[in-house]
Parts: sequence; C-alpha cells; structure tokens
Amino acid sequence: MQYEEVSAEDERIATIVVDAAMKVHRALGPGLLESVYEVCLAHELRKRGLTVRRQDPIPINYDGVRFEEGFRFDLLVEERILCEIKSVQTLHPICTAQVLTYLKFTN
Repeated sequence: MQYEEVSAEDERIATIVVDAAMKVHRALGPGLLESVYEVCLAHELRKRGLTVRRQDPIPINYDGVRFEEGFRFDLLVEERILCEIKSVQTLHPICTAQVLTYLKFTN
C-alpha cells in the first residue's frame, strides 16, 4: 500500500480534530455511546469553523453491482479527514482494518 505525503493543510485540520476530540473526551468522560461522542465532536469541529459530514453512505461495487449503502463513515472533516469514532477500552486490530477499508473505498 502506498501512502501520499501529508500536506500542511491536512496536518492543520488533523491537529484541530485531535484537540477537539480531547476537549469532548475531557468534558464527557469515558463510557458513553459512540454516537454521543460523534455528535459532540461534530459540533465542536463546526464551532471551530470546519465543515463536517456525518453518517453519509459510501457506495461499494460488488459482483458488478453498485450498492449505494455499502457502509457509513462517522465523520468527514473538510472533505479530507475521515474520523471513525470508537468508544472502547482497547483498540483492536479489526478497528484498524475497518478504517483502512473505508479509506480504500473513498480513495
């Protein structure tokens, strides 16, 4: 797998996303549903002037058929940073595989 170099703009946006996620986590603490963290993070990012799409479907092609709702991403920030929200004690390898699959299907 080949990765593109990260632009300064991507770094800027990612820094804002991480800072906002930490603010949400500090305010709410652990143990809530992912959907709660998602809606609060989206709100926090919009407050900071970023555009955020939530739960949009990503189509997949399988067996020559296009399925419009192959999966849904949690957040897409500024049309360039994909955020998958997890509320778990330990991040499992399947979580990484899931995000890599999302990135594959969204180019």
